[in-house]
Amino acid sequence: MPSTWIYLVRHGRVVGAELRRFLGHLDVPLSETGEAQLEGLARRLSATPLAAIYASDLVRARRSAEIVAAPHGLIPRVTPSLREMAMGRWEGLTADEIKAAEPEAFKEWMARIGEFPFPEGESVPDLLARAWPAFERVVGAHAGERVAVVAHGGTNRAILCRALGLPLDRLLVFGQDYAALSLLEWRQARFVLHFLNQTAHAT
Repeated sequence: MPSTWIYLVRHGRVVGAELRRFLGHLDVPLSETGEAQLEGLARRLSATPLAAIYASDLVRARRSAEIVAAPHGLIPRVTPSLREMAMGRWEGLTADEIKAAEPEAFKEWMARIGEFPFPEGESVPDLLARAWPAFERVVGAHAGERVAVVAHGGTNRAILCRALGLPLDRLLVFGQDYAALSLLEWRQARFVLHFLNQTAHAT
C-alpha cells in the first residue's frame, strides 16, 4: 500500500508573542509576521498535492490553515480536538508571573512536564487522549495521500511523541517554532519522521 504523508504545521507567530505568555485555549490571532510566515509556507507547499488540510478550531491555527489551503483551492477541516493544551488558570500569564504566584506548582510542573496537569487545565496525557484519535482518523481517511495538519506547539509535540513511540517526558526534545513544518510518513504500520521543525520558509 502506498505511504500516507502528513505535513505537520505549527501556526504562525501570534499578536503579543514577544511577551511569551502561556496561551492554551486563549484565542489569539496571528500577527503580521505570522501571516507572512504562513505565506512563505504556502508557497513552499503550493506544488505538493495535498488532499486535505485539517486545523485546530483556535483562530491562530484556523487562519494559518486557510493561508496554506488557498493555493490548493481547499477549505480547512476544523477539528477542535487538535486544540492546544488547556492551561487553566495559567493562561495569559508569563513564566515569571506564574513562578512569582505559584512557585511550588510551577517547579513541579517543570519537573514532571509529561504528566503534571496545568492547574485547572490539562496534562499532556489529557491532550493526547483527544488529539491522537483525531490524528489517527486523519491518517486513516487519507491512505496513500498527502495531508496537512495545522495545530499548536504542545499538540504537535504530543503527536510526535506518540507517533515515534517516545515517552511523554521527552516532549520538549521536539522543536516547534512558529510556522514550523515537520513531515511524517505512515508506511508498513509505522511512522517515519523525515524532517522536524523546518522554518526556512518563515524567515
